[in-house]
Order: sequence, then structure tokens, then C-alpha cells
Amino acid sequence: MENFEFYTPTTLKFGIDVIQDLPQTLSTFGKNVLLTYGGGSIKKIGLYDQVQNLLKDFNIVELSGIEPNPKYESVLEGARLCKEHKIDVILAVGGGSVLDCSKAIAAGACYDGEPWDLITGEVETKAALPIVDILTLAATGSEFDAGAVISRTQTNDKVGYGSDYVFPRVSYLDPRYTFTVSKYQTAAGICDAMSHVFEQYFCGVHTTLTDHLCLAVLKSLVALGPTVIAEPENYEARAEMMADCSLACNGILSIGNSASGWPLHAIEHALSGHYDITHGIGLAIITPHWMRKVLSAETLNRFELLGRELFHLDGEGMDLANRTIEALANFYASLGVSMHLAKEGVDDKRLGEMAKHVVDNEGLDQAYVPLNYDAILEIITNSL
Repeated sequence: MENFEFYTPTTLKFGIDVIQDLPQTLSTFGKNVLLTYGGGSIKKIGLYDQVQNLLKDFNIVELSGIEPNPKYESVLEGARLCKEHKIDVILAVGGGSVLDCSKAIAAGACYDGEPWDLITGEVETKAALPIVDILTLAATGSEFDAGAVISRTQTNDKVGYGSDYVFPRVSYLDPRYTFTVSKYQTAAGICDAMSHVFEQYFCGVHTTLTDHLCLAVLKSLVALGPTVIAEPENYEARAEMMADCSLACNGILSIGNSASGWPLHAIEHALSGHYDITHGIGLAIITPHWMRKVLSAETLNRFELLGRELFHLDGEGMDLANRTIEALANFYASLGVSMHLAKEGVDDKRLGEMAKHVVDNEGLDQAYVPLNYDAILEIITNSL
């Protein structure tokens, strides 16, 4: 078991009508609020009006239009608004993209230079505005961690950013706000959360404790996945999925484990950086191909345990491992995932460029199973 440090200062407020105390929460930080959100979904479900009514005594500045795979331009605009209006606290209302963008804004608002310096880690984050969020999409786990991913379109970069300063102070999770999420985005959320678990499960040093923490979240997602797709207003299923997603990425599943390099995310970031595809869908498509590439006598035991515990398969050895990978691919397909990058708009014109981007920016030669340019290119090509 490796040495570890685990820190999660975020307060989760989970359940029906938990946002009623939002004014009290925000008032501890000040009266000037930057409200960040994406498209019109929070208005369609009535959440925008509810927030406005709750915050009638606050000074609200709005930043709307934050896109999936949030763009650096929104970070720049948000940081500018924070400085101009002397913002005290950021209220992010939406899914992981809105929250990721808000984290970068929070840090950029407290920095005099180019926020990209902070995002890339060239300059250490030393301060950030407080963040409160109301989650409307279960997927990324950004409501319970200190990480974010920001895209810079001009350079096809999609960069992971993290700092203890950008942990949300309070996250409000009312599963009813996810009832209107489309089947496609619901499936993407399930796949995203499962990938977060896989990135922690597939590692060199692990324990019985962390193995079964990971398996518990995976079992929950596999068991309830068909229900949330078929019954979008099933509160209990939506609630459990929301809790799964929060736990999947805040680090508790891998305490004492060795690092894996997060190869699935490294490869998918290149895909969505170049083609702007849906993150969770991209992860689902490449995962079985990554698994086949890294399957060996050294990694076999990880697949055997996964197959027996998650999919109730019997047998042993390579046969069991290959059936496990096939069962996972079939599960993703059962959620409505296309399982082909070509069906998500990716063509074969930039495969080498994307593989090189991963090599140059992600360093997967140090991953749990090291991957060079040829291996990465093979995984992407097979995913088409």
C-alpha cells in the first residue's frame, strides 16, 4: 500500500429541495455573485427562476453559454467579469462542464497574468474565489473534487487542471434536476463515471479495500444503468447514479494505490480536443480497445476479478478476460452508445496527429501499462 494524502473539503447537500438554504450559504462569502451556466436547460426546468427568486437580495452577474468541453474563451470572460464586478463567490449551475469552467474562472480571477498559465501548471495556483454549485447532470464528479478540464480550440488542447483552491465549498445535488437529461447524455454520464473508476482500478499497487470500493461503484452503475435510461424520472435510480458519479472521481477509491497515468482520459482528451465529441461517449468507445491492448499475463488478474465480480462470469485466464471486455462493450452498447468513433464524427484524417498529441502532452510511457505512439495510434484506429 502506497503512502497517500486524502483531502475533500466540499460539503455535499443531497436530496429533494436542498437548495432552499442557498441564500444562507452564499451570504457567508458576500453579496456579489457570478452565476455561470450553459445553454437553456436550467431555464426549461425552472431552476433558473428558482435561483433568481432565492437570490433576490444578491447582486448577480451572469455568464451563460458555457459549452460541453468548456472553452478557454469562457474562462477569460468569466475572470474578466469577476474582476470588473468585484465578485465574491461563483455559483455554477449545470453539469461538469459549467463547474470545470467555473473552477478555472475562480483561479483566473485571482491572478494578474494569463489564466492559461494556471491551467497548464506553468504557474502555481495560490488563490481562487469560492465556488458553490447546483448540479444538473451526473457524470464528471467535478462537484466533489479539485479537478477541471479546459479546451483551447486554437491549439486543439484539452488540458486537465487541478488545485486544492478550487474545491467547491458547497455542492447541491437534487436528483430531480437530472430527470430531463437526454438518454444520450445520461449514457455518457454513466460511461464517464465508470471510466473514472477504471482509471483507478487498473494500477500496479492496489488493495482488497480499493478493489472492492471500485467494484461497488461499478456494480451500482451497471445495475441501475438500464433503469435510468428507461425510466428517466425514477428518483431512486437517478439518486444512486448521482452519488456514484460523485464518489467515482474524488480520489477515495484509490487511497493507497499507485498512479495509473489515466490513459483512457489522456487518449480521449486528444479525441475531443480535435473533434469536440462527447467526453463520456469517447471514453466508452476507446475503453474496450485499450483493454485489449494492455491485456497480458501481468494484467490478467485485474480482468479476471472484474469479470467475476461485475459481470458474474466464470472461468479463468485469457478466455475470462476477453469475455469480460466483450461484456463491458455490450453493456455500453445496451445504453445506446454507438461504440464507433466514426459515428461520432471522427474520421481517419487526423489519427496520427492525435496519437502524437497524446505522446507529446500526456506522457503515457509512464502509465500503468506504458503506451508509445504506435500503441496509441492502434487503439484510436481500432476505435473507428
